[in-house]
Amino acid sequence: MSAKKNSPIQSILLHVLLVIVALAAIYPILLIIGISLRPGNQLYSTSLAIIPENATFEAYRVMLFEKDFLLWLRNSAIVSLTVTVIGVGLAATAGYAFSRFRFPGHRVTLTSFLLTQMFPATMLLLPLYLLLQKLRLLDSLFGLVIAYVTTALPFCVWTMKGYYDTIPRDLEEAAMIDGLSPLGAFVRIVLPLSTPALTITALFSFMAAWSEFIVARVVLQSSELFTLPLGLESLAGTFQTEWANYAAGSVLVCIPVVILFMLLNRFLVSGLTLGGVKG
Repeated sequence: MSAKKNSPIQSILLHVLLVIVALAAIYPILLIIGISLRPGNQLYSTSLAIIPENATFEAYRVMLFEKDFLLWLRNSAIVSLTVTVIGVGLAATAGYAFSRFRFPGHRVTLTSFLLTQMFPATMLLLPLYLLLQKLRLLDSLFGLVIAYVTTALPFCVWTMKGYYDTIPRDLEEAAMIDGLSPLGAFVRIVLPLSTPALTITALFSFMAAWSEFIVARVVLQSSELFTLPLGLESLAGTFQTEWANYAAGSVLVCIPVVILFMLLNRFLVSGLTLGGVKG
């Protein structure tokens, strides 16, 4: 029996609703861009115009050449890329182990990974702080990397495990019959087939580190180690906030993420859907 089609009026109303929702999501972004283009004498204007009068790129020049934005960018890039490499490496191997093998504690460990996702990262701040203090990794980028990998890994392991479950074991068995070792079959057969899931894992790990603020605020104290969120927060003073610079920095922070999404877009849909077929 064929599904009932929507009437023309229902379709129009649905499209109008979608347009309204899209505009509601896009307008704040356009407003931030507009604030970043305001000249110095309009910083406290309450105008909602997207392009202000006498628009200028002065705030972008200040952020790039007078503030420590490039230092914050370097620190964030180091942390985010390191978290991505470690997260993908651990999730790819751990997810494969949980998918293909049964060992003591298999179900309990998977369940514990899932339970950790029920609680916000802020609940882990105290134990993370004490652990990093014992390891003498407070106020260091490596300590921040450990904190981020710890919070991102459970989700990544579940993503990879679910995707591996959709890959037939027969492919690996055929490869081993042809002379490959189990490790060779994993590297040469399974990993190439898992590119969409690996992409999702890498993107999630990168985003978890790129835009995170609260954990970084607790772990880092030295201004020369500030990541982008901490650097932008430092622009908000007690008596005065550099709104144009703040907005310009926010726009600059988003550019690498937008580029990354555009480059990885073709993998996102397949990675998100196929990984949820089996669990």
